[in-house]
Amino acid sequence: MNFPPKIVETAIEEISKLPGIGKKTALRLVLHLLKQENSTTSQLTNALNHLREDVKYCSTCHIISDTTDCTCKTITRDLTTICVVEDTPDVLAIENTAQYRGLYHVLGGIISPIEGIGPSDIKIESLINRVKTSDPKIEEVILALNPTMEGDTTAFYITKKLKEFDVKITTIARGIPIGGELEYADEVTLGRSIMTRTNYDQ
Repeated sequence: MNFPPKIVETAIEEISKLPGIGKKTALRLVLHLLKQENSTTSQLTNALNHLREDVKYCSTCHIISDTTDCTCKTITRDLTTICVVEDTPDVLAIENTAQYRGLYHVLGGIISPIEGIGPSDIKIESLINRVKTSDPKIEEVILALNPTMEGDTTAFYITKKLKEFDVKITTIARGIPIGGELEYADEVTLGRSIMTRTNYDQ
């Protein structure tokens, strides 16, 4: 007898393709689903099917939505500021801080020559068009990209493209995290922390 059966092995293979899910975790998930009522697995299947069929991307800011209209203007936001991020999880992370009330622009990736991703493969041109045609006028573009070589390359490219417009370009601060210890910080992070130091508020 082959174990696990082919039908179970196929399910494990598919689930283990998800990010962060190894074969052991996939096996536990499959065995868990087998113990549930049929309605539970049916609801999961229906939810995944609806996810693929009904979810769209906002045609303006490229955030996941259920409509192609811009969802970032459906609630009260600061319409003069755009925060540029790599992907949707970054939007969720920033929103969870409750410190930002402006608009977003999801690039859908970053420039990475090694992976064959160039400026035309991500949503840079639509960002330029937003800044160019926005009403009210965009006054600030915040580059909230990961502090990697690819992230810095993307930020540099966007900065060059936006130079012709009268817009303030900023980037999120990089430094030592709360609760972190200096001796464990890498030199680049520590150096940036020193260079971007701010006044100490008592």
